[in-house]
Amino acid sequence: MKILVTLALVLPVLLRAEPLTLPLWNGPVPGEDNQKIDTEKTIDRNDGILRLTNVSKPTITHYPAPADKATGAAVIVAPGGGYSILAYSHEGTDVCKWLNEIGVSAILLKYRTPRRQNLPKHHAPLQDAQRAVSLVRSKAAEWKIDPKRLGFLGFSAGGHLTATVLTSDGKVTFPKEEVDSFSPIPNFGILVYPAYLKDPEHPNQLVPEVPVNENTPPCFLVVGHQDSNFVEGSALFYLAMQRAKRPCELHIFAKGGHGFGMKNIPERIGGWPKLAGNWMKEMNLLSRPEK
Repeated sequence: MKILVTLALVLPVLLRAEPLTLPLWNGPVPGEDNQKIDTEKTIDRNDGILRLTNVSKPTITHYPAPADKATGAAVIVAPGGGYSILAYSHEGTDVCKWLNEIGVSAILLKYRTPRRQNLPKHHAPLQDAQRAVSLVRSKAAEWKIDPKRLGFLGFSAGGHLTATVLTSDGKVTFPKEEVDSFSPIPNFGILVYPAYLKDPEHPNQLVPEVPVNENTPPCFLVVGHQDSNFVEGSALFYLAMQRAKRPCELHIFAKGGHGFGMKNIPERIGGWPKLAGNWMKEMNLLSRPEK
């Protein structure tokens, strides 16, 4: 009897495997033939930020929500880094841990960096993001997630990537495979200090690659007033959502710069995860499925 009791306590721990990592592309990565990218490497500057660069083999890593908390919702996480590196810890793995705590399965996206030559800065990352959304939806039954409650959360350049994948018309720039029969458009978005949303040539407009319209999924945005390079882009995005009569929530904090992610900072903006979680709850995204 003691052995059975011990097994009952230990077995769940033994079965809790490492997070599952899958390649986004089974064959050649689209558009990489003529690109010269160095070997992928990790950069650690002892500042609490783990950075990845030279990503040529993009992946997703699945962090399932604990069974006793799982709501069925899932979120793909896109770290920032100027489309040059990926801030993989405080804008990646740490975010996945928080999402798991509120019952959301997290999928960490390792998209291609740095920017590809002779292509728009977001061209390769958008391909990776669209494939990631379709791939996650194809795994919905296996991963016990609701394909109609799949969100996308991005920081800085990852926030720009979030905006582009949310506002796309579903068309892709790569050869379709069976997995691409699933929609590449998420059901909601969370943009944290998103970059590059303001058109530099037309400062009162969004960039062309973010065409907000009546079909854009609901969004939550948070940015600091002191984030002078990007705060106006968040405001423009909110205005476009409001004019398109789409659900949107924007928080602009008086204090708070750029790139804080999940760091423990004294400013009120550091409490953005609770605000985002409350928004998801209010949008009925965290309702646990009936047994």
